[in-house]
Amino acid sequence: MTTQLLFYKNARPVTVSAHGDLSVRGTDGYGFASKVNSVPLTAIEFAAAAGHYPIVFAGTEERVMPAVILGVKDQENFFVDEDGAWKAGTYIPAFVRRYPFVFSTDKANNNFILNIDENYSGCNRDGSGERLFDSDGKQTIYLQNILRFLQEYQGQFRRTEAYCKRLLDLGLLQPMQAQFNLADGARRSLSGFMSVDREKLRGIDDETLRQMFDTDELECTFLHLHSTRHFQAMLAQFAGKESGDAAPEAGGETPDAETLEAEST
Repeated sequence: MTTQLLFYKNARPVTVSAHGDLSVRGTDGYGFASKVNSVPLTAIEFAAAAGHYPIVFAGTEERVMPAVILGVKDQENFFVDEDGAWKAGTYIPAFVRRYPFVFSTDKANNNFILNIDENYSGCNRDGSGERLFDSDGKQTIYLQNILRFLQEYQGQFRRTEAYCKRLLDLGLLQPMQAQFNLADGARRSLSGFMSVDREKLRGIDDETLRQMFDTDELECTFLHLHSTRHFQAMLAQFAGKESGDAAPEAGGETPDAETLEAEST
């Protein structure tokens, strides 16, 4: 992941003057996410996501965040079909569900600013879908629900940062690489992410273990480890698409006065 915005192309602060007559149509599907092979995940989503995707950690030695792997090469998402539909029955990460909306922060980093990607195909001014503001310029129920959802998401994001900091402080993360062979003998690999080292996890002290249990961080860690089994099926799917049968193996803007704000937490 080269940017936290990923599929956002033209995110602008939501204002009455710019978006008073804007509607958002929610039936355009998930084609906007068809070219991303991973998206960030919050810790509260681990239980739902672990049944469908490999959960890994991406970032640097100083800062990491969880992510779900959606494809095994650039600009590939196995879970979005040609019609823009997400694979039926598969959990859709909140990072994807919040689109085309996203928060930014003001200069003082005290308030969140609601933005909308004006390039989203569902944005229109012909009244199709949900209005952001009513005829009096007041927030609609739809917009209020969007703000509430993003505030909750931001809160979960902060808690996830704390979880990831603990993993780093304990030295539990190690580089991970998934390697696989194509039927023609070509060897491919998927790397650039990290996973929890099982041996180091077994060696943490009882007090820290109890703290992680009480904060659900231990459960998240086990869900992450369990989710890596999905690499096998994903690599087999990719290899099959590339060259038939294969044998995969997994190895180890400055806001103006009209912008919508929410208190930063």
